[in-house]
Amino acid sequence: MKSMTGYGKAVREYNNKTISVELRTLNSKQADINVRMPNTYRSVEIEIQNLIKQKLERGKIDCFVTLSYRQGAAVLDINEQLFEDYYNQLNQLTEKVGADNSFIAKFLLQRDDINQPVSDEISVEEKNTLMDCVNEALKEVNKYRQTEGEALEKAFCIHINNIEKFSSQVEPFETNRVPQIKEKLLSRFKELNVEGVDAGRLEQELIFYLEKLDITEERVRLAQHIKYFRDTMQDESAIGKRLGFIAQEMGREINTLGSKSNDADMQQLVVKMKDELEKIKEQSANVL
Repeated sequence: MKSMTGYGKAVREYNNKTISVELRTLNSKQADINVRMPNTYRSVEIEIQNLIKQKLERGKIDCFVTLSYRQGAAVLDINEQLFEDYYNQLNQLTEKVGADNSFIAKFLLQRDDINQPVSDEISVEEKNTLMDCVNEALKEVNKYRQTEGEALEKAFCIHINNIEKFSSQVEPFETNRVPQIKEKLLSRFKELNVEGVDAGRLEQELIFYLEKLDITEERVRLAQHIKYFRDTMQDESAIGKRLGFIAQEMGREINTLGSKSNDADMQQLVVKMKDELEKIKEQSANVL
């Protein structure tokens, strides 16, 4: 079992550059991938996104690629001829109107057509180094997810065991509950002092009513869902959605137990089961 929460970072050196890849993941129903990188590497952005989706499958995934240069190695990619042409034109205009011209250089350096790489293409070697860095960060994320998943599995075992325990504690109440309800109904009926009642028909109606209160099927189905939940936890594939669906089915059975209980002590056990189930639902949303 893996969590969708994860973190990984990797760093690689290439010539005079340092390439850093940082990945952060949170839970999401789909693969929501956001990649931030220098313009130099935009040509491989789709390839990186596809690799992330393949390795991480699902989650809100933020990928940050940063590029830094060693001291003295950084080079500004400035279109000098264009800078000079713009500067002369703007300088002439400011002198003509008597305006301040100290802002011109700063303004021009912010223009994309002046301060940009000479070429957006990167070498095969640099691309391989970048992708190797991404792969290493992905491995770190998966390790983190595995560790978080193990913690989630332990929590699930505690909650599912508690639900099973509370369900078994219902049985003693079930043994005495139906006879008590039947006796109470007959006693109330006698108080009404209704004459000419068909005793056989009354018995049939009582049986029909008491059958509706029987919770054997609900407890059996709940036990089956608990077993399926445990079996699913051992599956190595993405199981988050399946665990969520099983939890929903468990909730239906528990709700039916509550509606049929007609007993304060049983209702308390149902409330405890619901509390444990809510914790499972919250945590299953973070399972891959």
